[in-house]
Amino acid sequence: MAFRRRNKSYPFFSQEFLIQNHADIVFSLVIFVLIGLMFETTAKTAILFIQPQYNISTMSADGEVTLYHYGWKDCATVLFYLCITIILHAVVQEYVLDKVNRRLHLSKSKNTKFNESGQLCVFYLVSSVWSLYVIATEGFLLHPSSLWENYPHVHLRFQVKFFYLTQLAYWFHALPELYFQKVRKEEVPRQLQYISLYLLHILAAYLLNLTRVGLVLLFLQYLSEMGFHLSRLFYFIDENHHKMFEMWSVGFVLTRMITLTLMFLAVGFGLARSENQMLDLETGNFNTLSIRLLVLFMVCFTQSWLLWKFFRFQLIRTRELRLEQVARKKAATAKQQMQRTLKRDSVGHHENGLIKAENGTSPRLKKIKAP
Repeated sequence: MAFRRRNKSYPFFSQEFLIQNHADIVFSLVIFVLIGLMFETTAKTAILFIQPQYNISTMSADGEVTLYHYGWKDCATVLFYLCITIILHAVVQEYVLDKVNRRLHLSKSKNTKFNESGQLCVFYLVSSVWSLYVIATEGFLLHPSSLWENYPHVHLRFQVKFFYLTQLAYWFHALPELYFQKVRKEEVPRQLQYISLYLLHILAAYLLNLTRVGLVLLFLQYLSEMGFHLSRLFYFIDENHHKMFEMWSVGFVLTRMITLTLMFLAVGFGLARSENQMLDLETGNFNTLSIRLLVLFMVCFTQSWLLWKFFRFQLIRTRELRLEQVARKKAATAKQQMQRTLKRDSVGHHENGLIKAENGTSPRLKKIKAP
């Protein structure tokens, strides 16, 4: 299975060969794991990579329900779906983004940003719809107090655990993709920042059993980021599209305010009123004052940093626009003055081949007396 067109063949085990064929290599590994399910001796090992582990069966009003909790075996599942994500990344790049790039004829820098926004836009769209579905089916919309009641939320439904595992797989896959996509050195620190922030917050929500609050916050964040990358895609297609950025700016600020409000409501007040506020690793209870303050500080610091970057960018952009407007006005004024000067010179001094004075009268010629 070939994902990319080969314009040139490279020697095996070389850097260029690995970059050009990384999706095919990963696809072979996935097939190798799936083949392991066909044999009894390897099926138990292969299932660790495919199916979420640590499931227990409990009785409820609806009958027997299977719930899950986390453990070290989740690393194998994350690794497998990381490979799946690399394959999907190559498919979207080859069959969607590259075809659009050939029609747009963008520059190299814009082409890189277009590919980044295209990949993230697909991921944010799928994740926001998926998270909204989970929030609705789990009943968090109708009962917001369930976000912090009955903490710790150790046991998860399949769709909740699988959602978190795939989120971790995607953001871990973004690290090797920096190498596979040949990202410029100037862009690596910026991309490492937001990848690390996503991994930090998702892991904290997953390991501290704050999955319900984290699910809502991820939905808000993904919805806001999808608006930004959609605006950037439309801007690259047609540079006259600026209104979508203005709409996204309002949504960005609202998202930050809602996120901070929800965190203080759930962690600062909801968990603070809980009776059980003792650290217990066996039961998964992390509801202590120090941990709550640490979580609030981490979220507040991140949201404040994002707001600071946003307002700083807006101020710089406003100054640049003002300078451009002033420069345009000066250029237009200078052009008008030059046109007026040229017109006055052509009308005031030369007319029908005769030299005239500035008041429009022709000078009187002196008569020369004959000798």
